[in-house]
Amino acid sequence: PQGSRGELLLSLCYNPSANSIVVNIIKARNLKAMDIGGTSDPYVKVWLMYKDKRVEKKKTVVMKRCLNPVFNESFAFDIPTERLRETTIVITVMDKDRLSRNDVIGKVGDTPRGHPGGSRGHPAPAPGARWGPLMLGV
Repeated sequence: PQGSRGELLLSLCYNPSANSIVVNIIKARNLKAMDIGGTSDPYVKVWLMYKDKRVEKKKTVVMKRCLNPVFNESFAFDIPTERLRETTIVITVMDKDRLSRNDVIGKVGDTPRGHPGGSRGHPAPAPGARWGPLMLGV
């Protein structure tokens, strides 16, 4: 569709016995071309936020000139159970630029907080991977 920024396939899994969450960045499809040549050099940034403050950042490798990249990368974050309700995962697909600032291709919309019931009206993420549309975040 016109104006689409693409989709990202990912999964989230919280392990209560290890107090950790694993974010699997699997692949993206139909990413918006951000470069003059009609492609992008995408990578994914994953931020762990606690009470809306950035705590930890991880990122995938850059896939050169690709609009349907396969990442297959997993990132583990330590999150004590008592902090889970105030924790958010922010996932942003970026376009790497050599000469200027990197561009945001899109963000996965409002990743649910909390476990097992979620919070702020969001259900807890279901097990398994799912596609999420990318939106232009602020």
